[in-house]
Amino acid sequence: MHTIQDLIELIKTNNPAADTTMVELAYDFTAQAHAGQKRLDGTDYVQHSLATAYTLAKLKLDLDTITAGLLHDVPEDTEVTIEAIEKNFGKEIAKLVKGITKLGKIKYRGLERYAENLRKMFVAMAEDVRVIFIKLADRLHNLNTLDALPPVKQQRIARETLEIYAPIANRLGIGELKGQLEDAAFKYVYPDEYAWTTKVASERYEMQKAVVNKMIKAIKALLADNKIEVVNIGGRIKHYYSLYRKLLRKDMDISKVYDLVALRIVVKDVASCYQVLGLIHSQWKPMPGRIKDYISQPKPNGYRSLHTTVFGKDGAIVEFQIRDLDMHETAEYGIAAHWHFKEGGKNKVVSLPPEQLKWIKELLDWQKDVKDNDQYLHLLKIDIFQNRIFVFTPKGDVIDLPEEATPVDFAYYIHTHIGHTTSAAKVNDKIVPLEHKLKSGDVVEILVDKNRAGPNEDWLKFVKTNQAKSHIKNFYNKKRSRLLDFFSRGK
Repeated sequence: MHTIQDLIELIKTNNPAADTTMVELAYDFTAQAHAGQKRLDGTDYVQHSLATAYTLAKLKLDLDTITAGLLHDVPEDTEVTIEAIEKNFGKEIAKLVKGITKLGKIKYRGLERYAENLRKMFVAMAEDVRVIFIKLADRLHNLNTLDALPPVKQQRIARETLEIYAPIANRLGIGELKGQLEDAAFKYVYPDEYAWTTKVASERYEMQKAVVNKMIKAIKALLADNKIEVVNIGGRIKHYYSLYRKLLRKDMDISKVYDLVALRIVVKDVASCYQVLGLIHSQWKPMPGRIKDYISQPKPNGYRSLHTTVFGKDGAIVEFQIRDLDMHETAEYGIAAHWHFKEGGKNKVVSLPPEQLKWIKELLDWQKDVKDNDQYLHLLKIDIFQNRIFVFTPKGDVIDLPEEATPVDFAYYIHTHIGHTTSAAKVNDKIVPLEHKLKSGDVVEILVDKNRAGPNEDWLKFVKTNQAKSHIKNFYNKKRSRLLDFFSRGK
């Protein structure tokens, strides 16, 4: 459990110039509003408010968001109104609390019955994405206190987390919070699989720990000898749910998982990242196909880093992740990093890189066009709640697509005309069928026929994205409309 002093201390650590008066007032206001209220685990209700705000502070978010985190349950669970919060704490904080209060009314009854609620959630995110940060922090503490709830509620909350909230955290690039949410829910949704995964992971970790510690010592000496300024060197253990999903793809053979423990090296600038990569390869042989440059070709959610896997002594295999401090903050905090305190200025930004929130805008556009909830949910399952892959154009641009997407999906992502005139595709310089399923890292080239009349209607049988499907359907709807018009005029 945390105290208000713990919260203030964390805020000051992240932002020494912060004026925490409003945070302290919000704590007193919340404690008074929730006075006498207990959670099912027997703790004072204000402990939940503190835990939510503490997670937001760990994400280094702005003071308005942290303050709203303290107040987030007051209108829903007490007699205090939004108007009272606005009077005491201003419009900005009241707007955030109002947004999270609306989300609090959403109850999960399975993904199939959730479409209308999701529409509300994405509208709230589009108005101010910080609302979902508060919701994720609130959910994390609820998961960590699930033991006090009946099994039926445990299942509902945990499954909702895996199906809804963790994928949203992933799309926002908040990697660490996504991992914590998944692990906390994993043991309730799949208890047997959780027990097995934690057992094999701990056994494997004990085997790798000595190797990793030796490697850390060696790499520190290597970088010191070459006078490279290091911010931090340490190990990163893979989250259990992420490991479990990877094991499903590896025939449950943990010896095929090379990043159970990864060495993370944080340096001062981009040039140092590449210098470190060269030094590592000069000492240890790299594994073919395992060198990934997400600095020159970032993932669409903003993730940047260099990855390489090397053969250490005695055949041990170790993965390295190399990045500078800005890259590390983006990898850990995703879009939330845009609200971090910057020395010499305010810690809140007004705008975000548009490509990082492009998918939310697309969701709102769909909401206008797709009135049927079943169809809307189908689109969400593909474009939001399904694993994503990252493929490249021949020029090196990164394209974000759902798992099992095809070259035709890729073509329509580039441009409608490219999709309509697609005649063939190359993946990694080899001709492939148009229904070929793409994988992360593929380089895709579309061959077009300028004389082609339009897309093949049979493509609808294998394309995955809403974008491709809607363009193909629109083409044929217009074609049929023209034909009907000709017939009606006797032509």
